[in-house]
Amino acid sequence: MTAPIVVGVDGSASALAAVKWAAEEAARHRVPLKLVHAFLLPTRGYPEIVLTGHEVREAFEQQGSRWVDEAAAAARAAVPEVEVETAVVIDRPAAALIAASDGARLVVLGSQGLGGFSGLLAGSVAVAVTAHGKCPVVVVRDEIRRDGPVVVGVDGSPTSEEAIAYAFAEASLLGAPLTAVIAWTDFLVDSAYHSRFTVDWSQVEDEQLRLLAERLAGWQEKYPDVHVDRVVVHDRPVRALLDAAKDARLLVVGSHGQGGFTGMLLGSTSQALVYHAPCPLAVVRATAADK
Repeated sequence: MTAPIVVGVDGSASALAAVKWAAEEAARHRVPLKLVHAFLLPTRGYPEIVLTGHEVREAFEQQGSRWVDEAAAAARAAVPEVEVETAVVIDRPAAALIAASDGARLVVLGSQGLGGFSGLLAGSVAVAVTAHGKCPVVVVRDEIRRDGPVVVGVDGSPTSEEAIAYAFAEASLLGAPLTAVIAWTDFLVDSAYHSRFTVDWSQVEDEQLRLLAERLAGWQEKYPDVHVDRVVVHDRPVRALLDAAKDARLLVVGSHGQGGFTGMLLGSTSQALVYHAPCPLAVVRATAADK
């Protein structure tokens, strides 16, 4: 059975943007699209004299069905040939999508659901699924670019290697250039005293460019059609990647990099990008063999 692309649906505009992005991705990969809405029954706020438990459940199921039907119609309007499956389940949304990620090709989420606060760029469900998902997870902003490069963050960690593989495959499929970014910060100090450190930046840049070339070499051979720009930045990874992704169509990172602690499921750079990335963000985990 072909692994589907799973999308979380909650009736929000952000979720519909994610559905449309995922429909195009499913068509490119020739895989089905699975739209999932999950809800929990409320434990208070519905006096028994007004509504019974069965009526509450029925109301929530009907609302969820309307939302997934609307999302399915939006997916088919965007990509008529896409195969769409829908599911409405009783569970915590994050738990349902994490479970669905086991066996999925990809999980796609909107950056903010109906339960979000004004000005919050990423909802709690997006953060949880990105941290615990069993497959790559993409968080989609409402504005989607169909041009620009694919940008990938590189740091030499196992998840970074997986991110590079994912980014090359996507760039090739999209016919897009790839920008590979490595940020060097070991001697960068945000204080008035940083001048006491003497750093030969030209030597550092040469060393990092060599490292970048080594990391990319095998993938450039596998995907000769992908034009690659190599970028070394003297900055913190988050700022470097946010700047590189301003005009990107997709930003790809590993779930945690070299600086992560053992057992950490989502590194500080990846988590910050979930909140602030200006374009769709793909967070890729290491395979079991790499861990």
